Amino acid sequence: MKIESPHIGLFIPCYIDQFYPNVAIATLELLEKLGCKVTYPLGQTCCGQPMSNAGFEADTEGTTSKFIRDFARFDYIVAPSGSCVLHVKDHSPKIKNLKKNQEHIQSNIHELSEFITDILKVDSIQGSFPHKIGFHASCHGLRGLRLASDSERNESAFNKTLQLMRDLKGMEVVELTRKDECCGFGGTFAVSEEAISVQMGKDRLADHIDKGVEIIVGGDMSCIMHMQGIAARENESIQLMHFAEILNQAIS
Repeated sequence: MKIESPHIGLFIPCYIDQFYPNVAIATLELLEKLGCKVTYPLGQTCCGQPMSNAGFEADTEGTTSKFIRDFARFDYIVAPSGSCVLHVKDHSPKIKNLKKNQEHIQSNIHELSEFITDILKVDSIQGSFPHKIGFHASCHGLRGLRLASDSERNESAFNKTLQLMRDLKGMEVVELTRKDECCGFGGTFAVSEEAISVQMGKDRLADHIDKGVEIIVGGDMSCIMHMQGIAARENESIQLMHFAEILNQAIS
């Protein structure tokens, strides 16, 4: 059921809060431009995904309980990150004494493009962004939240994020050779398997650079941060942006 003028709890992942606050600001402004009442709970902390991915799921019960208490009062919880949303939705430990509130959160937490297309029912956004972009589909959003079709399935093509940007004037979306390949970040994988992670990132960058892309666009700043670091070390001039920044800029 769609709620008129929904009250949104804005969930901002740690790495966005610490390194990319402009993405958080763009997400807030974009949701408000689309008619949402947005609140940012000041006491929010990490959702627990890094600990869980490293094999310490039991140690995330505290962060999960806090997340539930911080966000249970909202109609929806929205984040500019598929990876953190998937953790909260499907992989956080069950908290028995907060079961009802946890179920509410897990049923109503959404990645940003998913929320705009599926809940607000916005088909596309009008505006201008005259640049040649390549889209990086992050694994958790792609294969966990099903934000786009993937090459492992025999299904009709769709992409909820690109759908929102399809009517932006002047934008050219480049067809990549391997459109849904992993960038190699993978959270703690980038630490435990550094060499493999870096090579995967280089391969992902090369696919965009070879196509003459100006800006790599994605929905997870963790992946963008990984590729941005490699690009800087390789002295590549290609830019990287979160799609929230583009949409917010296009309609400002």
